[in-house]
Amino acid sequence: MSQEPSLKLYNTLTRTKEDFVPIDPANVRMYVCGPTVYDFAHIGNARPVIVFDLLYRLLRHVYGESHVTYVRNITDVDDKINARALRDFPDLPLNEAIRQVTETTASQFHKDVAALGCLPPSVEPRATEHIGGMIEIIERLIARGHAYEAGGEVLFRVNSMPDYGQLSGRNLEDNIAGARVAVESHKENPADFVLWKASSENEPGWDSPWGRGRPGWHIECSAMSKELLGETFDIHGGGLDLIFPHHENEIAQSRCAHGTDMMANIWMHNGYLQVEGRKMSKSEGNFITIHDLLETEKFGGRKWPGEVLRLAMLMTHYREPIDFSVARLEEAENRLVGWQRAARASGATPPDAATLAELADDLNFSRAATVLDAMARKANRGETSAAHCLAATLTFLGFPLDSLIRQEGDEATAQKVSERLAALAAKDFTKADAIRAELLEQGIQLMDYKDPETGERKTKWEVAR
Repeated sequence: MSQEPSLKLYNTLTRTKEDFVPIDPANVRMYVCGPTVYDFAHIGNARPVIVFDLLYRLLRHVYGESHVTYVRNITDVDDKINARALRDFPDLPLNEAIRQVTETTASQFHKDVAALGCLPPSVEPRATEHIGGMIEIIERLIARGHAYEAGGEVLFRVNSMPDYGQLSGRNLEDNIAGARVAVESHKENPADFVLWKASSENEPGWDSPWGRGRPGWHIECSAMSKELLGETFDIHGGGLDLIFPHHENEIAQSRCAHGTDMMANIWMHNGYLQVEGRKMSKSEGNFITIHDLLETEKFGGRKWPGEVLRLAMLMTHYREPIDFSVARLEEAENRLVGWQRAARASGATPPDAATLAELADDLNFSRAATVLDAMARKANRGETSAAHCLAATLTFLGFPLDSLIRQEGDEATAQKVSERLAALAAKDFTKADAIRAELLEQGIQLMDYKDPETGERKTKWEVAR
């Protein structure tokens, strides 16, 4: 197990870049908030998946694959899911309608993030699998005076936690204003948040000491992380938009329930994303899903390979805001094509140490990319070791070695075959033979045949072995 390079990570909780010192180097633990599966994931959702996949790869390299546990949850109980189920499947029983929504959406999410080059997490829990753990935490909070039952709900008592608000850096009064909640009569404090709420007959529900109901959003992640990673773990990640209220309330619940000083030692958050200089929203007409980019021509008039989307996301430092644009995707594609053309695989070559050192400094991918550019230049000058090292490093980073140049080659071959068929039709056999010979030199063998239905001359090709 290598301890090099040493990692430095920016901690939102302390507002400083810190040396990463795991609680247990043989069991490095990371939790990242995953999707609420009521709709296809949008490109803003893609950013944390890609960022924390990169961190996961780096942690596995430093501490060993078997010594890192990465948990990314799926939220499959939520009022948005209920609304979508009632809208899309009004004739089905509610539980079946909810299952249809969550299974379809989760399946699409898995397909999308795989196309982005992301490894599966070690564990992917679903909220509905951990209701018992949520009830247990709520019971402990009530017993310790941190929660109370009122108005058909169980609420967290924010005044019971003196340092509530550390993560967001706002005092309780600011957080109350930020919560945008009505001053409900059953609440002791307008900032008190829901741990458990009653369910009607048209809502999913589970039996509990407080009647049939369902959990609040925040308690879900507290229960899943505790069950799978422990009361205190190493890294908790997510988007900047989750700092308040979600992550702030996770900390409050978990620390008060377990009597710990920390929930996670390091909190990491990726920056916001906008599209072509504007905030992404359905009302703006620029709401784009990962599926849209991969499978349709909605953005820039074409489909975009997942590896291009991955690089476009990583080219800006993860903590900085990102402007997602067609120009940015084109820049990423051109850069990746250059790397792929220069790379040459060799199974025994490790990833480049200089690239890893840049990533170890708070995932500084932009500096790492500069190292890759320099390696590609050396490979293009004929340095075989640089070509091998570049290939190994691209693989480590989640980029395929020849996808874009293979596609480029297929298009070029198809064009040459069309030119040869035209030459044969014009009885220009000298040109046709020259094209066949040119392609054979590139390792592409042509095979002519007649279409059995039309009698038309056609050609297929394969890479010569």
